[in-house]
Amino acid sequence: MPVEVAYARLDEQVIVAIEVEPGTTLEQAVRQSGIQEQFPEIDLAVNKVGVFGKLTKVDAALRPGDRVEIYRPLIADPKAVRKQRAAEGKRMKKGGGDMEATPNDAAPG
Repeated sequence: MPVEVAYARLDEQVIVAIEVEPGTTLEQAVRQSGIQEQFPEIDLAVNKVGVFGKLTKVDAALRPGDRVEIYRPLIADPKAVRKQRAAEGKRMKKGGGDMEATPNDAAPG
């Protein structure tokens, strides 16, 4: 049955299409794909994995057409970043930049 194994770094993204037997687990598919030889930093004891964006255990059986995704650890905790930004008194605008109030922003009248 066809499945894909995907991994992405900042500088490179790879999706490997493979054929596996019914009952193949995520871990078996990752090993069969050979992606760990291309990216030796992948450690299934450390990296989280999922199928189509949903966290899944390495021993879960795959279904035809599944895309196994290997996730990198986050560089920064998003909650900690928001908390730090709030402590600094910064506000966010759409697009993620700092928003400064200008005289033109005031509501008329």
